[in-house]
Amino acid sequence: MANTTSAKRAVRQIARRTAVNTARRSRVRTFLRKVEEAVAAGDATAASAALKAAEPELMRAAGKGVFHKNTAARKISRLSRQVKALK
Repeated sequence: MANTTSAKRAVRQIARRTAVNTARRSRVRTFLRKVEEAVAAGDATAASAALKAAEPELMRAAGKGVFHKNTAARKISRLSRQVKALK
């Protein structure tokens, strides 16, 4: 357990950041799942709309440090390739 005042404060801050990051990661995964489901269903218009919504969300998470920048770019690249293959 934290002894000093600053250590206790750090514990509180970490807990708060963890909650925010968990929510952000969950939100991004939901957007990605919508794209993957539309691709699996073969619906090109829904897939492209879902990708258009997911891309800024994923890059925002990368900017906040939830995902690495290259991870976000890789996910977007792979999804856009799948959506393009539907058309």
